[in-house]
Amino acid sequence: MQWWMFIPVAFLAGSIPFGYLIGKVNGVDIRTVGSGNIGATNLGRALGKGFFYACFFLDMTKGMMPTLIAGHFMGTLGTMRVETTDAFWWLAVMVAAVLGHMFTPWLGFKGGKGVATALGAMVGILPAMALPASGALLVYLMVLALWRYVSLASTAAAASLPLWTWIVFAQYQTLMTRQASTRTDWEDLPTEQIELIKSDIPNYGIPFFVVSLILAILVIYKHRSNFGRMMTGIEPRVGWKEQRIEQP
Repeated sequence: MQWWMFIPVAFLAGSIPFGYLIGKVNGVDIRTVGSGNIGATNLGRALGKGFFYACFFLDMTKGMMPTLIAGHFMGTLGTMRVETTDAFWWLAVMVAAVLGHMFTPWLGFKGGKGVATALGAMVGILPAMALPASGALLVYLMVLALWRYVSLASTAAAASLPLWTWIVFAQYQTLMTRQASTRTDWEDLPTEQIELIKSDIPNYGIPFFVVSLILAILVIYKHRSNFGRMMTGIEPRVGWKEQRIEQP
């Protein structure tokens, strides 16, 4: 199978503007409300918490399904031992889904910030990115609880993602080394093979760390306007309800 085929499929799945569609069904063009963003946060401020949860779930699902399906057909789902080439193909599917949400062609290549879609896409890369995503989610919840800025929590979680990826794969590398050192058949192996097993265990985490860094930069970049609003004190905190703005 040509793995590149999953990339445009993931982009198209990610490009479905659920926030915009939900708003339209309820008589609101979400692009004219609050920050003008089509994501779950802005939708929730405009229409209520129930719409936030619905949009977040749908945005997360559209990111998760392409990576889950790709991982299934690639035979990489459920293992940390993903060879470099396969890892980059799989991660390209993940990034494509996020880019589809950020730059949806159906709305003039303007979209959301990519947080929910990125979370879903990472969960679909199970367990290699699902574990770092769990750590990033913990950071998100902690920052949100302390400062009540969704944008600040999102960027802090994104910034922590490469660190969590490094920690997860460093621990896995250590585990593989320990398993190699506890083998009981050393006496049956030649000295050269023993040294190879102990010292040349592949670092499967390199592709995941590189792409997690790229993804973090993308998410932070998409939140650049939020930083300005935080500096001027007009960035909404959790609990604020946006007011509708007039059409140009």
